[in-house]
Amino acid sequence: MTEFGSLNWSILIIYIVANLALGAVIGKRIDTADDFYLGQKQTPWWAIGISVIATYVSAMTFLGAPAWAYSDGISVIALHLNYPLVIMAVIIFFFPFFYNAGVTSIYEYQEKRFGKRARGLISTIYLLSQTMNSAAVLYATSLVLSFITGVPVVWAIVIVTIIALVYTIMGGITAVIWTDVIQAGILFVGAGIIMYALIDQSSMPFSETLSQLKSDGKLNPLNWDVDFTEQTTIWSGIIAMTFFHITVYGSNQMMVQRTLAAKNIGDAKKSYLMMGFCAFFIYFFFIVLGVLFYNYYEGKPFEDNNMIILQFATDYGLPGLMGLIAAAVMAASMSSLDSAFNSLSTITTIDFYRKYFKKDETEQHYLKASRVFTFAWALIIIVPAILYHLFSEGSSILEVLSKVGSYFVGAQLGMFALGFFSKQATENGLLVGTLTGFVVVTAVALGTDISWPWYCIIGASTNVVVTIVASIAIDGKQHSYSSYTIKGQQAKFQQEGLSEKENGWYLVPGRVDKINYVLLGFFFVTVGFLALVQYMDF
Repeated sequence: MTEFGSLNWSILIIYIVANLALGAVIGKRIDTADDFYLGQKQTPWWAIGISVIATYVSAMTFLGAPAWAYSDGISVIALHLNYPLVIMAVIIFFFPFFYNAGVTSIYEYQEKRFGKRARGLISTIYLLSQTMNSAAVLYATSLVLSFITGVPVVWAIVIVTIIALVYTIMGGITAVIWTDVIQAGILFVGAGIIMYALIDQSSMPFSETLSQLKSDGKLNPLNWDVDFTEQTTIWSGIIAMTFFHITVYGSNQMMVQRTLAAKNIGDAKKSYLMMGFCAFFIYFFFIVLGVLFYNYYEGKPFEDNNMIILQFATDYGLPGLMGLIAAAVMAASMSSLDSAFNSLSTITTIDFYRKYFKKDETEQHYLKASRVFTFAWALIIIVPAILYHLFSEGSSILEVLSKVGSYFVGAQLGMFALGFFSKQATENGLLVGTLTGFVVVTAVALGTDISWPWYCIIGASTNVVVTIVASIAIDGKQHSYSSYTIKGQQAKFQQEGLSEKENGWYLVPGRVDKINYVLLGFFFVTVGFLALVQYMDF
């Protein structure tokens, strides 16, 4: 590629310094471990919402979505149609349990519902899965630094880790949220410039471009085939990936922890509703970007499709653009890495260190421990990131990251579903069912051609069935619902005369806030829009 140049370096360095400075400023307000985890519960809902979007969307999207769409076309959007359904499920069923219990670790719910072993199991699953996901994100960004500077990928991995680590250690979850807001702005400005440049550089009118892409089969978003070996069918998107994303947004400490920093449950729900309404547009934008790249480069093969967006920025040659894009991709990575570091440290400190090793220490002690664990997890994540570099073979980062997560999410979803809905599930049965689910998913992955989006629902359904059978066999039939099931919570609110709402938002699980019906209507509108794209002639 061309020389990176002083202007590009200046943009990139200013971005890095701004993040570190913000972390240092916020760090002065961190006095206790709870400040580190929850930020004194004073963060506005819109900042939390942007942080949620930046954390999950950007890390998987800036490089990966255009790369995936370049090869598979706009059908990739099918996997992201489900967000309205996902957000509805999470704020109706998950959030009330976490807020009513006043937890910092969401896996404390598992102990209240089942017992210590269940909490230890799901916390361990989270630590393993988040480490692998974060490593994939870290690897994605290292490609950028290597591409633009010539620095070896392994060194790039270390550099990005250090930058994200420093401001996360200083400022905790508050620094994570506010740096995410900045990073989201940089990300979308960079992506917008690329979209404009791509359309501007096209050799034909935009309508002709769409017509050509249609004839090439790149503008067919809805694949109705009932084929479990295909990744991007409408069925895998609406059924399989709905369950996958419910797990990501409802039972993932990294995603939920920032909402626990909200002032109240209404603000927490509003922050997630932002994702419910915005996710389709964001994913659609980046996927369209990928098919426009396909047209621009006439479908020529790349050694690594993840580098297409960077190659185009280089070819376009706008002064400062590569610096902005480099900053945007670093933002895409660090908005997820900082969240991962903070949440991994939180779970390690609360679910293991404070619970089993140091039970009665001061808040300052736990704050120091949290920062030490943040540092430790950053070092650990470097190892699988290097392994991704050695074995990813240029496949889409979005696809790689999704495949890794699919091995774990079924177990998490099954454990929460059983906790919420099952009368018969006991801790002994749950342990048997969860381990059986892992075995079944592994067998499906290694022994069949079933695509990864279905692994979650396969693992979760196996877990549910085996857990109920094993629970009855080991502990006998249960004759009443636990108070930590949805029915149990609803009965508790009624019996104790508790108010079901706070500031107009439901506190009791299973109740539907009115805005959810609007979100459901939005889901059907997006499906209708894609059907129009599918069948219209350009």
